[in-house]
Amino acid sequence: MIDKINAIEAKYSQIEARLRASETYTDPELVARLNKEQSELRPLVETFRDYRRTLDARDQAEEMMSDPELRELAQEEYLQALDDLPRLERELQVLLLPKDPNDGKNVIVEIRAGVGGEEAALFAHSLYRMYSMYAESKRWNTVIDSSSETELGGVKEIVFTVEGEGAWSRFKFESGVHRVQRVPETESGGRVHTSTVTVAVLPEMETADVQLNPADIEMQVFRSSGAGGQHVNKTSSAVRLIHKPTGMVVECQQERSQFQNRDKAMRILASRLYEAEQEKISSQYTAQRRSQVGSGMRNERIRTYNFPQGRVTDHRIGLTLYKIDQVMDGALDEVIDALAADHQAELLKNAQ
Repeated sequence: MIDKINAIEAKYSQIEARLRASETYTDPELVARLNKEQSELRPLVETFRDYRRTLDARDQAEEMMSDPELRELAQEEYLQALDDLPRLERELQVLLLPKDPNDGKNVIVEIRAGVGGEEAALFAHSLYRMYSMYAESKRWNTVIDSSSETELGGVKEIVFTVEGEGAWSRFKFESGVHRVQRVPETESGGRVHTSTVTVAVLPEMETADVQLNPADIEMQVFRSSGAGGQHVNKTSSAVRLIHKPTGMVVECQQERSQFQNRDKAMRILASRLYEAEQEKISSQYTAQRRSQVGSGMRNERIRTYNFPQGRVTDHRIGLTLYKIDQVMDGALDEVIDALAADHQAELLKNAQ
């Protein structure tokens, strides 16, 4: 491990030297790339330097303990170093784990009402509200790409994009079946109903990231429907793409122009095809990874929202929080932090 980190630190030092050189700044693209590389390596290098300082402090304290006048102080510093070293070693192990190449990408979130009829559609809308409030707390932008609403204010299906640095790194744990237990507003007898909603989270791919043959794609245009004022039903700006080899259908009708809708629909199609390919590649490992956080198995029930008891339970890690109102208002960090930590532990275990 130390040899690997030494090589990374040497690379970091080279980047620092290049960024100090005035001639580097004649190439803005090079500067941007070097700054990005430096920021990616900085946490590991700074932790490693802290680790080395702690090792030196331990060794110096051990030497000073032979001096009667300094023994008490040296022993205190020695014990502090012994306490810090395991923590720093673990931090280094975590920082050396392979990075998810998509962590910096925007995400496309698809929410679909499952079992439960109108109640499922209402909860699908509640989940959209929860995610959009979470995104707002992170100062990320949320853009609806397409939606199919019900008369009572629910959504049969909604597809939206969350734009912001690190969006995928947080949202990627949300794929799966979300179950709600509550008394519907339309229920006069006060009985608790159980409904389900399926959430799919995809990293937003540029069309260049995925091989798309234009001959495989049929484009249809139609008029927008739903809320939209005078623009609705006036122009055929909405776009439907059909990927003939797979039968995938993507619609986008939220943008003002046909060109914008086509561009967005192509990115959604690229993201779905990317995910399908990733699932195909990893299918042979599915049995072993079924319990692994982030496996994205959509037929798995990952979380239950029990309104009568005020609790949210994530079944993958056995976490239960009695703060359903805060969670539904977008306070997801406690859940996502726990999922990320569990995922990290799995990666560390597999790396050993």
